Amino acid sequence: MAVRALLGIRRWRHNPLCRPTDRHEAWAALAALLLMVLGAPALGLLCGSFADGALQQAARAQRAHRHLTTAVVLREPSGASRFTQDQESAVAGDVTHTSLTAAWKAPDGSGRTGRVSTASRATAPGDRIRIWTDDRGRPALRPMDASTARTHAVLAGIGVTLLAAGLVETARRLTVRRMTRLRYVRLDRAWAAAGPDWGRTGTGG
Repeated sequence: MAVRALLGIRRWRHNPLCRPTDRHEAWAALAALLLMVLGAPALGLLCGSFADGALQQAARAQRAHRHLTTAVVLREPSGASRFTQDQESAVAGDVTHTSLTAAWKAPDGSGRTGRVSTASRATAPGDRIRIWTDDRGRPALRPMDASTARTHAVLAGIGVTLLAAGLVETARRLTVRRMTRLRYVRLDRAWAAAGPDWGRTGTGG
């Protein structure tokens, strides 16, 4: 498409019927095309790379400070909750977690008791469930894994690419609209200057 646009512009330069505004619009279309085909994907790739680095670092920090442990259910669940302990379930939104009271051990070996959320169906008193805790033994979200972080980064890159392409196309349309408006203004001025003598040229009047 870019090659055809360049060839078209080259032919238009020697076309006596081609107006300067036509060439300007063609150059604007070519610039927008190059930005959408080359610039937008490059920007999306750059942003996706930065996002992947930041998310991978956050995932490593979460894995270093969160611990999987076993908790013992103390009381019957009081109801269902949409609160989830992992980012994958939070994004999917199709897992109902149960809030209940349980006891577990913190990483330093001390005992803890409190409300936790679990997707396990074994929620009767005395049942054992797996939960995540932070360094202080408090319930925490499941740490993000590397694949989930990369998926979020890819989605961010695609979003930036589409947004950049949309902005370029919007700028092109606004530019063409302004060119068209200026063209009409010049035509109105030319008509206003030649209009009073229209049809009387050469009559000798």
